[in-house]
Amino acid sequence: MRIILVLEYDGSRYCGWQSQSEGCSVQDALETALSKIAKEAIRVITAGRTDAGVHALYQVVHFDTLVKRPISAWIRGVNALLPGDIAILWAAEASEKFHARYSAIERRYIYLLLNHHVRPGICNKKIGWYHQPLELDKMQAAGNILIGEHDFSSFRSSECQARSPIRKITQLNITRYGNLLIFDLRANAFLQHMVRNIIGCLVYIGKGKYSAEWVYELLESRNRVYAAPTFSPAGLYLAGVKYDHDWHMPELAEAPIIPGISIRK
Repeated sequence: MRIILVLEYDGSRYCGWQSQSEGCSVQDALETALSKIAKEAIRVITAGRTDAGVHALYQVVHFDTLVKRPISAWIRGVNALLPGDIAILWAAEASEKFHARYSAIERRYIYLLLNHHVRPGICNKKIGWYHQPLELDKMQAAGNILIGEHDFSSFRSSECQARSPIRKITQLNITRYGNLLIFDLRANAFLQHMVRNIIGCLVYIGKGKYSAEWVYELLESRNRVYAAPTFSPAGLYLAGVKYDHDWHMPELAEAPIIPGISIRK
C-alpha cells in the first residue's frame, strides 16, 4: 500500500531534509514516528530536499507499507509522536503509480526578507534580513529575465547532483509590505541552493551593486563563481508542490501564512 502525506515543518533546528547518520534531519524524525505507527521500518520519498534551516509549508512524501491503518493514524497518530515543529497536514492512500518526486509538475518557494536597518529578533530564524535599502523595481526587472527555461549553472551549488542544470521558472514575483519583501517563485524543479542564490543576486541588484542586465551575464557565463554568495536559509519556505488533478491533492495556498511575522514601519 502506498500512502501520501503532506506536511509542514520549521527547519531551524534540523540539518536539512535528507536523512543523516547523526539522525538530525526532518526525514529521520518523520521516519521514526511513521515506523512506530506501522510497527515496521518505513522509508519515505520526498518531492524535494530542503537544506539545513529551510522550512516547509507544503512538503509531500510517499511511502509503502504492508500494514493497514486508518488515515487518522497517519495524521493524528504520527503527529503525536513527532517533534512539535513538524506536523502532518493531510494523508491519503494512492496508487503505486504515484511518486512524490517524479509525479510533481511544479514546485513553489517563498522567501521572506526583512529590509530594515535593525535585524529581527523573535523571527530570527523565520525570515531573512538585509540592512541596506533595496530597490524593488530593479529586482523585479532582474527576476523577469530569469523567467523561462534557462541553464541555471550560475545559480546551483557546486555540490548539486542534478544531471542537468536546465530548469524552467514560470513565476518570480516580488511584493513589498512595508519593510517585508516576499519573493514568490515557481518552477518545474529547482537545483540545490538555486533559490537562495537567486535571492543573493537580486539583493546585489537591489542595493545598486549591479544593474538588472547583470543577470544576462550570469546566465551566459554558466559559472557559479561570478554570482552573489548564497543567501541565508532562514527566510526560505517550500510553499507548494503541484500534481496533476487526477491525484486529488489538496489545493496550494495562494499566500503564505507565517505566524509571528511582523511588518515594521
